[in-house]
Amino acid sequence: MGSFDWDLDTGLMHMDRTALDVFDLTPDEYDDRPASLSPRVPTDEAQRLDGMVSHALKSGRTNYGAYFRIQRRDGTLRWTHTQGFVRRDGTGRPRRIIGIVRDATQELADSTARRELDEERRRRTSLVEGTTAALAHARTVKDVIAVLKNSQGLAHLGATSLVMGLLESGRIHLVADGPEGAYVPGTRYTRVDEQYPMSEVVRTLSPRFIESAEDFAASYPILWRNISHLGITSAAYMPLIAQARPIGALGLLYRDKGGFTADERNLLMALGTSIAQSLQRAMLYEQEHDLAEGLQQAMLPRRIPSVPGAQVAVRYRSARLGRDIGGDWYDLIPLPGGRVGAVIGDVQGHDTHAAAVMGQLRIVLRAYAAEGHSPATVMARASVFLHELDTDRFATCTYAEADLTTGVVQLVRAGHVDPVVRDVDGSCRRVVSEGGLPLGLSAEFGRLEYPVSTVELDPGQTMILFTDGLVELPGSDLDEGMQRLTALVANGPQDLQKLADQLCDAVDGRGGQDDVAVLLLRRRAAHAPQPGGRLQQHVAQNDPEALSSSRHMIRAAVRAWGAKDRADEIELAADELITNALMHTDGGAVVTIRVLAGTERRLRVDVEDRSSALPRRRDAGEDGVSGRGLMLVDRLADVWGVESRGSGKCVWCEFLIPTR
Repeated sequence: MGSFDWDLDTGLMHMDRTALDVFDLTPDEYDDRPASLSPRVPTDEAQRLDGMVSHALKSGRTNYGAYFRIQRRDGTLRWTHTQGFVRRDGTGRPRRIIGIVRDATQELADSTARRELDEERRRRTSLVEGTTAALAHARTVKDVIAVLKNSQGLAHLGATSLVMGLLESGRIHLVADGPEGAYVPGTRYTRVDEQYPMSEVVRTLSPRFIESAEDFAASYPILWRNISHLGITSAAYMPLIAQARPIGALGLLYRDKGGFTADERNLLMALGTSIAQSLQRAMLYEQEHDLAEGLQQAMLPRRIPSVPGAQVAVRYRSARLGRDIGGDWYDLIPLPGGRVGAVIGDVQGHDTHAAAVMGQLRIVLRAYAAEGHSPATVMARASVFLHELDTDRFATCTYAEADLTTGVVQLVRAGHVDPVVRDVDGSCRRVVSEGGLPLGLSAEFGRLEYPVSTVELDPGQTMILFTDGLVELPGSDLDEGMQRLTALVANGPQDLQKLADQLCDAVDGRGGQDDVAVLLLRRRAAHAPQPGGRLQQHVAQNDPEALSSSRHMIRAAVRAWGAKDRADEIELAADELITNALMHTDGGAVVTIRVLAGTERRLRVDVEDRSSALPRRRDAGEDGVSGRGLMLVDRLADVWGVESRGSGKCVWCEFLIPTR
């Protein structure tokens, strides 16, 4: 009897030496991660145990217990019993599981508990139904083979081992070898016309039952010469037929068994039909998975461009084999003026369609950003594009536009998880920002206004954008996942690519089942900060989205730069200047908001247009509906003025703001 201590926050499970002996593992084969036990726990048993533990955690129970089988190093199956006790904190959240594991083979073999367990299994399902139910969870050919080798049903049949071959281009590819030492050199690929039992059943589409060693030796002398030392006394080979055509063959090898009854033959043929259907489904799935993965890799950037003033690292981790491909993506877009756009997103669904939609979204986001649109406009137009696309999918996304000279980052979220920022000293914090609806849904419901949040990235700080597969874990909420992530980032290496690798490795360690995309952007220390932040945006005439986006930008920047108390005044004055430029000139306006350093800290708003006509204050009268814009600016701003430019003019105003 051994003990274990499972830390649910880190996912690490410490096991003492005796517990490792129960699982037939040495200390160097186990790295304190539950996934390290997978070579010893059959697939169907692992699924049953995972479900039981998850139910105990979610239902509020304090303990659980179960009998299950493990496969030892020599291939034998032994019964094991585990008892776990759940430790929760004051809020009821599970933190640890402490328990024991012990070898229960003899106990179940000799006790009433074993007889009751076997009787319960016999009452619950027949042999064919049990194997079929296990095969229903198999997603790949390897999964099918694992189910068959570990199937309790095949153990009831008394089969020593199995061999399996799949038909590929007129040849039979051996994918399951049988017992150790049973592989015959030169038989990995065999022709259908050769004198082998699997070749014969594929040719004739009829099963072949070999009832004695003499029958085996006389019918297949070449094969028998190589396996006679295994003590095989009989065998059953069934063709695997799906949709009226052969896809392979299955062979069961027996020791100490002679002949097959009519019931056994019927049972084996029924099993062959069920296995063939599962294999066909698995092969079709693998083909689709390979196609989707190739499509997704083709859609992701082949290389990340070098960005002056920044270090960048990316990583994409696909879902584990046996699960669907996803629509996660990342992108980095160089922009004029020392700016860069960083994108992270996730299309709903896990199939080739999700990968195709992801590729189209990545292209349009890149195009809209390169055209010079504001972050909010980029997101709104991408949402309209996805809504008008012939698809029922939506996507979550985060777009961050960073000015690497000033360190100002404009952040827009569309239903996506918040990013995190790692400081120079290693501490890590979540960047909580207001967000909008996912892409596609915001256009469908007419809610295309995306709030813009402003973050200042100091030299050496790193912004980490990621998809939800990095923080999601069954049985825990998003906040717990974010806490685990910030702790992992804080203790991670300084090298960005190593940190990205470590984040994805942590997902592997806890058995994450979703795709993960990660993008890390670090502002170089060599790019010294300017006296203050600076944001700029073009507002075209007859473009209400751009006008609204500029207001969002100004409001977010004012709050981020510590001028929240004067936010209303600054926003109103800027709005008046922008409106004047749009109404009284022929072109659009360029809005710039920045912080001026000096003996007093000031926030300045510049509005440039292409008209050389200078504005003038006028008396609107008591009944006038216009003409008060410059009067408002004069009353609200500490100082304002007009500067002539070669291509037009600039109207500006300044506001005294608190020292940071």
